[in-house]
Amino acid sequence: MAAWCSGESTKPVFVGIYGAVLGGFAVSALFFLLSSFSSLSAPLLPLPTTPAAAANLSRSAPARPETMYNRPIWKPPPWGSRMPSPRAFRLTRDMVAARARDGVIVVTFGNYAFLDFILTWVRHLTDLGVDNLLVGAMDTKLLRELYLRGVPVFDMGSRMATEDAGWGSPTFHKMGREKVLLINALLPFGYELLMCDTDMVWLKNPLPYLARYPDADLLTSSDQVIPTVTDDNLENWREVTGAFNIGIFHWRPTEPSKRLAKDWKDLVLSDDKLWDQNAFNDLAHKIFGQPVEGQGDLVYSYDGKLKLGVLPASIFCSGHTYFVQGMYKQLHLEPYAVHTTFQYAGTEGKRHRLREAMLFFDQPSYYDSPGGFLSFKPNIPKSLLLDGAHTVESHFALVNYQLKQIRTALAIASLLKRTLVMPPLWCRLDRMWFGHPGVMEGTMTRQPFLCPMDHVFEVHVMLKDLPKEEFGPHIDFREYSFLENPFLPKEVKESLLEVQLCDDRNSRCSAVNRTDKHRPLLLPRNSTEEKLLNIFSSYKSVKIIQFSSMVDAFGGFSDAAVETKFRNRVKRYVGLWCCVEFREIGHIYYDMYWDEKPGWRPHPPETREQDHPPWS
Repeated sequence: MAAWCSGESTKPVFVGIYGAVLGGFAVSALFFLLSSFSSLSAPLLPLPTTPAAAANLSRSAPARPETMYNRPIWKPPPWGSRMPSPRAFRLTRDMVAARARDGVIVVTFGNYAFLDFILTWVRHLTDLGVDNLLVGAMDTKLLRELYLRGVPVFDMGSRMATEDAGWGSPTFHKMGREKVLLINALLPFGYELLMCDTDMVWLKNPLPYLARYPDADLLTSSDQVIPTVTDDNLENWREVTGAFNIGIFHWRPTEPSKRLAKDWKDLVLSDDKLWDQNAFNDLAHKIFGQPVEGQGDLVYSYDGKLKLGVLPASIFCSGHTYFVQGMYKQLHLEPYAVHTTFQYAGTEGKRHRLREAMLFFDQPSYYDSPGGFLSFKPNIPKSLLLDGAHTVESHFALVNYQLKQIRTALAIASLLKRTLVMPPLWCRLDRMWFGHPGVMEGTMTRQPFLCPMDHVFEVHVMLKDLPKEEFGPHIDFREYSFLENPFLPKEVKESLLEVQLCDDRNSRCSAVNRTDKHRPLLLPRNSTEEKLLNIFSSYKSVKIIQFSSMVDAFGGFSDAAVETKFRNRVKRYVGLWCCVEFREIGHIYYDMYWDEKPGWRPHPPETREQDHPPWS
């Protein structure tokens, strides 16, 4: 295998591994030369507006002449200028030097499928005043988009497809190997490296925290879900049982860390099915357990010479410690980061979790659906939420009660051609991928808790373009926090119609009696499809229709064929809960129409033949 190229080399960084794709560079070169800035077709995300980001944009010019390497982030190239040659995007020591600050560079990488994640990642950092960053592009489409948007980018030479890489797929493992190769390419440049996955965001500038541990060769995040400390110090490595997570970790360019990086590279290249994170953990634990003298937070690892520290999961959060436990809130700490692990529904589930937390930056069109929005105030009896023990039965009773209301809301949203704003979901039990007693022992999970939507719903299925002939029209939706998002335009937020359900036996219960625009519209319970369409045809210009409740709000579809298609669709929207302990099959499927099955009980399938969703 060819050696890694030095910063001064004109060869691609990964030529030793991907020499076979040199022909692709020629094609890319032609593409770049024929491309101009004026051909950009994708709309830009809103530029940063916070003081730190504005300062980053308006910062005085550096002492050196401005180049594509040191240009302020979010400042696009001159209008009408041509794309630089592919050679200009090759990773070199000079490129890193132009972007590094105080000897540190922050790096992520990905393909075009993660463009919105990458822009969100960059946006959070620039809002925090951090601009010593670089993004590795695994395909030319992403490279071009980032360059034209003013994001510092380099070509990884991967020539990867632009589609999403599902977890565990060959493409997923290829991306993992690329990370290891990239670390090996960067460390010889002599800069500290904060390496990040694209499915995480920064909430606080991490660099001062990392500088508190100057003797650490490596600081890594972890999948630890039980706190070992209650302040902002490093985890007590003696009590850490969760795997080290390589989605956030900080490398210093020391000899031990370089040796670890090289051994890691050799290991993952020897087996293309080996998960890079497992390989890293195996190497890190080869020798483990001797504390660094005078620095009990650090432990000798790997070869007995590498000094390693574990970042606290309470503030360098996983998807569990942030979204489920809210550990940082309970410990009264300020989180630095959240990584969307411990989640379901793939990339779509990750995106939705960040949206629920109002941490994702979407296009302006996301906040103004053409047909308007439909929302409702969920109704949950106190007994379902708080009374009795937290069991499988009480959990499903709580979730099923909410599902019935959401089913009604989906039907009305479909009829009115509006986007449904999902309600917050409450759960009594956590969801994992293995058997557990309801919540994991030792964690800070409260019961009940506000659970992420992907705990119950198949978010990725809800976003699919299912065939209209079989499943009826697509029903768009938004996260429960959508109406509170500061990016929601004022004209949308203020265009609101409140709808209050009433008993049609009451003479005042009539939508036509609404003479005061500041009072809610009165709607009879169990209104028919025809009545809903007639009443709300007068309010198509209203952006948000908010129901006071969805309990008995809809009397049913008038067309049996329409109802059949709707049922086919929403049956697939719900997933499963996992898992009952000590069972070969421990998961239990949610059923959108549980209430139509007398005697329905939440039990796992008894046999493999019974192990399928209720709609299949």
